[in-house]
Amino acid sequence: MTKADLITIIANKLKFPSARAELLVGVLFDCMEQSMSRGEKIEIRGFGRFTVRQYRAYDGRNPRTGAIVPVKPKRLAFFKVGKELRERVNKGRRSTGAAGA
Repeated sequence: MTKADLITIIANKLKFPSARAELLVGVLFDCMEQSMSRGEKIEIRGFGRFTVRQYRAYDGRNPRTGAIVPVKPKRLAFFKVGKELRERVNKGRRSTGAAGA
């Protein structure tokens, strides 16, 4: 699903004009982005949790030349799926491997 798909679904379900649904989705994503840029967690019960993880600087390696390259510290967004969503996604899934897989 793309952002455009999400906008279309919201417009159809809520009987909103597409421009209003696009504004709604944009405001939602902007709020989430601003919150995570401040280092805050976003928890949506039954869906999952977005957090920001800090990574220290380290020495990496250029795979082409083998030269050591310093990698700066960084912050990355991380998503952990909630139990209810995980169960809904896996509902009806047929096991193709060994028992318990």
